[in-house]
Formats: sequence, structure tokens, C-alpha cells
Amino acid sequence: MIGYVTLGTNDLPRATAFYDALLAEIGVKRLMAFGDRGQGWATAMDKPMLCVFKPYDGRPATVGNGVMVALAVDSREKVDRIHRKALELGGTDEGPVGQRFDGFYAGYFRDLDGNKLNAF
Repeated sequence: MIGYVTLGTNDLPRATAFYDALLAEIGVKRLMAFGDRGQGWATAMDKPMLCVFKPYDGRPATVGNGVMVALAVDSREKVDRIHRKALELGGTDEGPVGQRFDGFYAGYFRDLDGNKLNAF
């Protein structure tokens, strides 16, 4: 159902380096480039994509309160890896990796622009 999710950034080169390294942990590559406006990552063009863009209206990017992107992976080990990698890259912890409820293992973090994500 989800085609893509877009997060805002005020520093596209920094955000691009963060997501290149972070998403490589789960085998996701950058598939689209939109000049100096944005980048997009996915496993394939027909799969959901995560994009990072400078806002189209030219105003500064801000974090949406209550907005979060959830990255589905196929093992607890990958949840651990992506959460750890986000923190190594300068992201901040929003909730340590662990069992939240029966069958849901997740770790929460914020990227360099303050956007909230989790791996589960």
C-alpha cells in the first residue's frame, strides 16, 4: 500500500551519507536521485521507497511531531544492527532495542535532521 515516504532535510549531502550507510545494513540501495533536491532508497523500483528531500516550498525542513517511518526487517539481528548503525552515524536513541509486546521487537531512533524512525 505504501509507495514511498519522504522525510525533510536541510543538509542533503549529510542526509544522503547517513541513509547510504544506514540502509546498507539491510541491503537497501539508493535508486533515485533528484539533483540537489533529494534522494530515494529502495530494494527495487516497484517496492516501497524512503526519500529525503529539501522542502519544495524553500522553507526549512522541520520534524513532524507524531510522524515516524518504520523499517521492516526479517530478523532481530537486523533490528539490532540498524539501530546500532543509526547511533554510530550520529543519530539519537528514541527507545532502545527490545521486545515491546508479543511478536514485536523494535528499536527507535532519530536521524541527523531529527526525523523519527524505527526498525522492527
